[in-house]
Amino acid sequence: MKEKHDVIVVGGGIAGLVATVYLARAGLDVLLLERNERCGGLVNTFVRDGFRFETGVRALISAGVIFPMLDELGIALEPLPNRVSVGIEDRIMHVNSPESLEDYLALLKDLYPESEADIERVGAVVRRVMREMRVMYEVSNPAFNDFRRDKRYFVGTFLPWFLRFLITLVNIAQMRGPVEPYLDRIVKQRALRDIISQHFFRGTPAFFAMSYFYLYNDYFYPKGGVGKLTEALEQKIYEFGGHIRTGTEVASVHAGEKWVSDREGRQYEYEQLVWAADLKTLYRITQTAGCSPAVVSAFEAQKERVLAGRGADSVFTVYVAVDEPPETFAAISHGHFFYTPSRLGLGEIHRSELRALLQNWDTHSRAEVLAWLDGFCERNTYEISIPVLKDPTAAPPGKTGLIVSTLFEYELAKKVKESGWYEDFKAEVERRMLKVLSTSVYPMLRDRVMFAFSASPLTLEKIAGSSQGAIVGWSFEEPIPVTSQMLKINDAVKTVLPYVSQAGQWTYSPNGVPTSILTGRLAADRVIAQHKPRGGH
Repeated sequence: MKEKHDVIVVGGGIAGLVATVYLARAGLDVLLLERNERCGGLVNTFVRDGFRFETGVRALISAGVIFPMLDELGIALEPLPNRVSVGIEDRIMHVNSPESLEDYLALLKDLYPESEADIERVGAVVRRVMREMRVMYEVSNPAFNDFRRDKRYFVGTFLPWFLRFLITLVNIAQMRGPVEPYLDRIVKQRALRDIISQHFFRGTPAFFAMSYFYLYNDYFYPKGGVGKLTEALEQKIYEFGGHIRTGTEVASVHAGEKWVSDREGRQYEYEQLVWAADLKTLYRITQTAGCSPAVVSAFEAQKERVLAGRGADSVFTVYVAVDEPPETFAAISHGHFFYTPSRLGLGEIHRSELRALLQNWDTHSRAEVLAWLDGFCERNTYEISIPVLKDPTAAPPGKTGLIVSTLFEYELAKKVKESGWYEDFKAEVERRMLKVLSTSVYPMLRDRVMFAFSASPLTLEKIAGSSQGAIVGWSFEEPIPVTSQMLKINDAVKTVLPYVSQAGQWTYSPNGVPTSILTGRLAADRVIAQHKPRGGH
């Protein structure tokens, strides 16, 4: 006997939650199925011994999406400032406004005096991109505006903005290529190029990479942690009459017959399905019996592209509790800190050296892997979040929690796991990261650490169900099997399968929390437009 619903949403990350809340608000009988015991995926907060930590994203950016969505749903989320600092070696500057860009450029000139002209060129690019970003986010995203009810806004505000937005898209198109060769053209010194580019996922489009300084000024931190956004959406789903079932992993999708089954053998019939989970999983478990030959052919072609795709970089994160008051850390940086302990940059360590290591894995000893790891940790860039500097309730009195992350290659963690020394390797990465910080910016980590634990790309893959532990969807270095054109984002939620929509980080590239939210909303709108109520519903 199949359980019947108007809509089944698979995946309780941020996109699945958003799709579900809008479907429930529209009066549809919607059931959200989430494989973990809690929803949210990488937008989650947890507490360990009184210290609040974030599972994935450390802060949020509205991007014309989050605040309009909260207003539309009547969600009161208290945003706290999420101020950013940037440091290289012993030089640290604080981002307090867009004008702080000049302080950042001055820091670079101090470290690389022979590259002053190149640094000015970088500054000119960042200023131009910041102007374009202001245009992009000047108005609320159209998905969260009902133009039929507010025609004055449409004519007086939206249409003039849209003309400027189209010009912005032309400018963006000129910077669609990867950031690394783009920087090669304007920065001669390799170390300086690395210091800038190693903040970003490999192959990030130049426009989005060079928008980093704009984003530093637009971050916010929800009071109580980023997981408060997840909790608020869950609460609204229940208020609107929607249903959530956690601990339920979907094992098969029967697209032609419009039902799914879970690992326990329970079956769920749907009129519409929204897939907001890992996209590779959808193509692995979907059966197309009963679909037309044209659908089957299109599905197999897309399946080949999706399964051949590769996720973007993952991260390695160390969570640290320190018996040191927040004031000590506040004297060093703001609560969100991008820190590079060496002006030398990574060079070829995470490029040719890493490729050689992975391609010839069986010929390398543990000692050789750890020697590579030494250089990687000493010259990398770290994203450090200090929740208690944003929200004083995030740690016990007089103590401080740190979340220290760096971009990390999934394949390396996977090969170590296959070689049988994964736990030892995790401990070695953790030890090296803490050693680098304790001998540079945080000497108190030498003897004031109360506890520390870590999460690797394999951890993220397990927790979020995300292929290769990717946190922003598809790699920019490989062919992307989904749309990456901004004006086609409405089409991003369509699939080749009848009555199946998609949402989330794998749906559109590049992706982040605002884009996942937007695709969740667009998927819900598509389902609502196509919905044909069953008799008596």
